[in-house]
Amino acid sequence: MKPPQRTDPKTSNPPKKKITLIVVSVSVLIIGGAILFMFLQNGKSTLPKEQPKRDTLGQKASRLSLSAKEWVERSFLIDKQFHRVYTAGWEGANGAIGDAYLYAATHDTSLLLFHAKEHEMRNLFNGTWVDDRAWACLAELYWWDFTGRTNMAWVADAAERYQSARREGRLSSHEGYWTWYNWPPRARLNEPIFTNSNMNQMVSVACRLYEATGHQEYLEDALRVWNGDGAIPGIEERLYRGDGRWEGNPGKAAFGKELPWNGLSYSSIGANLYRITREERYRRIVVATTKRMMNPANGWVAPDYFYQLHMDGNGNFVHFLLDAYEIAPEELSDVPQKVEAMLDHVWTNNYGQSRVTLHRESDHGIRNGWNPFGGEDGYGVGEVGTVHAQSQGVRAFGVFTYFKVKSELR
Repeated sequence: MKPPQRTDPKTSNPPKKKITLIVVSVSVLIIGGAILFMFLQNGKSTLPKEQPKRDTLGQKASRLSLSAKEWVERSFLIDKQFHRVYTAGWEGANGAIGDAYLYAATHDTSLLLFHAKEHEMRNLFNGTWVDDRAWACLAELYWWDFTGRTNMAWVADAAERYQSARREGRLSSHEGYWTWYNWPPRARLNEPIFTNSNMNQMVSVACRLYEATGHQEYLEDALRVWNGDGAIPGIEERLYRGDGRWEGNPGKAAFGKELPWNGLSYSSIGANLYRITREERYRRIVVATTKRMMNPANGWVAPDYFYQLHMDGNGNFVHFLLDAYEIAPEELSDVPQKVEAMLDHVWTNNYGQSRVTLHRESDHGIRNGWNPFGGEDGYGVGEVGTVHAQSQGVRAFGVFTYFKVKSELR
């Protein structure tokens, strides 16, 4: 068979074989299009579907196409419930941190009004453990930062909270290394006087107070806790084992476990130290710690949507991850994608497969533990929509939304 005759562009009469071929082709396209339209009418495909398969190692995250606008909308829906149940304690402070990031992403003045006027953050109470005070300080310092660094009343209040804890003796080396403690060493209590990575959020407070005030004492405190003073070691020598691995005293999470996120909060603390010192050693430890924790092979996060298998405090967990990402975006480029998969898993109740409620659609209450099968080791993991659980939801979604908006603006 000879090949089709070529058409002379200057000739107005193409060969008959070519006309026939075109007519047949167009007919096939029209018929095929009509059939496809019937399958897809009303936005629903009736074409046979494969059985859904369990995603692994970010496959779901790689297919997510949600816009920053959609994450903003989700965050505000969660935030509405947080504002309903708000209390002026450490839970309220955690939610205020999430709101600060959401404000930075949207500049929605209702958020500023809530925390600056209706529920002035200087009225947050310090609580009992020293990390309660740290969250309040951080809330004030994030809001100071994201509102143009002009409201020095928040800085002054955070400084007083910090200094009062220091005067009480909660920064101590009485166990052989420098660290922050829940209570002063000589306190008479019917509970353990222990330190953990929650308490050392006061190091992050010190870093941010140093930025805000320039007072050298804050930098000296932060470095003393991490590095020691030359005679007495700090937390790196006491707790860090290299390659991103931290080891502390065991125990139940939130009540005795020295490193409740297996050291991930030191990624956040190390990131703060790196920001103010630019010492590469802190950055290396932050990167190694974050990579180790987010590798499902190490047993802390699920292999599909990267939620914590064992622990509560998911707002903190997400924030720590993104603090690390912020100082090492190239080495930790997969972190935002993994966090997005984690949060979408929560919002969709594990894509309809969760055995426990992760997201209560009636009021957008969020569960404190994010394992869809339950069984986490932590504090109040089964709570949904309470100030404790909702503040963590606001912090997780608010911080992530900030980074999502930034990525779309690049």
